[in-house]
Amino acid sequence: MTQTADEPASAEGDVLHKLSFLDRFLPVWIIVAMAAGLGLGSVVPGLASVLDAVKIGQVSLPIALGLLLMMYPVLAKVRYDKLDTVTRDTRTLVLSLVLNWIVGPALMFALAWLLLPDLPEYRTGLIIVGLARCIAMVIIWNDLACGDREAAAVLVALNSVFQVIMFGVLGWFYLDLLPGWLGLDTASISFSPWEIALAVVIFLGIPLAAGYLSRRIGERTRGREWYEGKFLPKIGPVALYGLLFTIVVLFALQGDNITSRPLDVARIALPLLAYFAIMWGGGYLLGKASGLSYARTTTLAFTAAGNNFELAIAVAIGVFGVTSGQALAGVVGPLIEVPVLVALVYVSLWLRKRWHANASRT
Repeated sequence: MTQTADEPASAEGDVLHKLSFLDRFLPVWIIVAMAAGLGLGSVVPGLASVLDAVKIGQVSLPIALGLLLMMYPVLAKVRYDKLDTVTRDTRTLVLSLVLNWIVGPALMFALAWLLLPDLPEYRTGLIIVGLARCIAMVIIWNDLACGDREAAAVLVALNSVFQVIMFGVLGWFYLDLLPGWLGLDTASISFSPWEIALAVVIFLGIPLAAGYLSRRIGERTRGREWYEGKFLPKIGPVALYGLLFTIVVLFALQGDNITSRPLDVARIALPLLAYFAIMWGGGYLLGKASGLSYARTTTLAFTAAGNNFELAIAVAIGVFGVTSGQALAGVVGPLIEVPVLVALVYVSLWLRKRWHANASRT
């Protein structure tokens, strides 16, 4: 049920217990998958040649299937029919578009160059994370923080479609054109903008079409209640399994690089922490200053801070390879994002109490 700023504050309960068992311990599963991958890499030295036996483009078939399975359940959750309601609240729509497609990518670009000037592969991976805007996972954080569910559904649907069109263009701009204008050295990174566009078409376009058709056919034949109450819970864990499979393979192939440079993970985490804090705080302050309700402000903040790390990992692997630093940076993304956004849910609920307290005194 959608919450509004006019509703009285109530006991929120334990946020973590509102998450599913799999979502609640997502950082733990990621760490376990990392460890399993490192162990697998040490006992199966010929893994890379086995995975490369059959490829889809530049990606081995097993990894490609894992990436597609990772993306499909996420996009099957999107309510595409809500796109026709985007004009009802122009203010929220415009603010979200500015935060997601102008501020977010620019901020990650700045943080990556500022904090990782000597690590071009990780820097590029983080910029790709900044380009992959939030989709379905953000709905969980928004609901836990009592945000506006319908507004979140609209913004998620809009971002899903917009990414197919703009991801390749923005990738070319932030990874090639803008560094050239600023005189930054990108000689150590070689890629084609068309490779990014192709990766987006394969790993976002295919599951996006499948997700749209699933919802349309499922709701027409069995109804929305069945689709969201029965079908989505069954396929939901598939996204996590696909993510964990990808992480296991990634760390199995990257074992030597990772164990020899453990501080690199900490350096990747630093700009991510700064990014999530700045985007969430900036979105919240902007919504408050614009006169939005608590629910809409919360939705604006979480949709600005969240990222589609599944797509970022898929693009990084599709363009630069599974053993690349770009892919490793993408994997660190959810490891940092999940606990940070859970913490921000608690911050948001605390601000909700103050919001109602201030409203009652005026």
